[in-house]
Amino acid sequence: MSVLMQPNPITHQGTPRSLKDEILPAEQSREHEHTHTNASRLSCLDAWRGLTVLLMLLVNNVTLDALAPPQLQHAAWGAGITVTDLVFPWFLFCAGAALPFAMSAAQKAGFVGWSLIRKLVVRTVLLYLVGALETSVTQHQVTLGLGVLQLIALASFFGSLISLLNVRWRLVISAALLIGYDLFITQYPVHGLRGLFTEQNNAVKVINDTVLSSIGLRGLLSVIPATALVLLGAIVAQPLHDRRPRAPWILMSAGITMSALGWLWAQHLEFNKAVWTPSYVVYTSGLATLGMLLFYLLADSGRRWNAVGERLLTVFTIPGRNALFAYVAPILFKVLVLMNWHVSFEGESMSVQKVLLTIARSHYGIWGGGWLYTIGYMVAVWLALAALARRGWIWKL
Repeated sequence: MSVLMQPNPITHQGTPRSLKDEILPAEQSREHEHTHTNASRLSCLDAWRGLTVLLMLLVNNVTLDALAPPQLQHAAWGAGITVTDLVFPWFLFCAGAALPFAMSAAQKAGFVGWSLIRKLVVRTVLLYLVGALETSVTQHQVTLGLGVLQLIALASFFGSLISLLNVRWRLVISAALLIGYDLFITQYPVHGLRGLFTEQNNAVKVINDTVLSSIGLRGLLSVIPATALVLLGAIVAQPLHDRRPRAPWILMSAGITMSALGWLWAQHLEFNKAVWTPSYVVYTSGLATLGMLLFYLLADSGRRWNAVGERLLTVFTIPGRNALFAYVAPILFKVLVLMNWHVSFEGESMSVQKVLLTIARSHYGIWGGGWLYTIGYMVAVWLALAALARRGWIWKL
């Protein structure tokens, strides 16, 4: 585990010139050629990952209590999906989208065969342990079970291995994983009944409760659809890596197709984040593809407006190029400092977070004060990431 610091010059967009990166699907800060210049990065990947990071910061720090908009909360069982439900699958999609660039760079650097696999294993273990640290701090007890980073680590590892195959095989394997997972959910007998799918009675919960929880691996089944999601990201990004002239049309077709297929699949097995239903995986992948396409047209398509587009996307590329730090550091700071440190305020001992909220709400009310706290927190994190970017600091494993 290391922090990479390079005193490299700053580009005209105010972001550092590309750094020589190694393989890390979850970190995904990758160097490659731009479609119209040999020195630039493909901004759409960084920007889409950065947008996902900012959404994560938003939904994780909403302080509006009962006034919180439904879209900033996870959807209830059977109630579809919300903006909040898009964050985690988009992280996985970004992990997959980075794979064509990461694997190509690794092979050019001489990592092939077992040396490549060893490298992937080491990085997977390190990322898993970072996730375990973050989960342990959050839960205030040591745990090696699956959390966000742990799931990303495992899904990215399997996705990396499968991405060595061509696009057709990636698509076949992804489809097989999703169809097989669908059959498991709909055909596995729950209390003697097939197809039972309620919050308290479904095949995934049965396996979690009866098998996986006892060994500390509750949620392990989610690696199956998560790996499929990573593969879909790798499939979509391949035309961008290959710099195919028709890449925008390919992405538009793929995005529309997956969005429509996901919606149709939901008529059979509903959108559900809790168990990562195939409809949820495919639909969110389609939305991510269309979003990344929009950013590609804005900043990477070789058009005269791309320089302006890159500047506009800087707000997203800043967190996107240091995504691992942008995910872990705010959580640890929130738990260890804002929630754990107590100060004397108005005659009583309060956490730093409660003091800040109390001050904000006393001036602007629950709604206005809550938004002031949340946006202020996001701005503070972004400014810290921008300061690191100007110095060429990127956290790598």
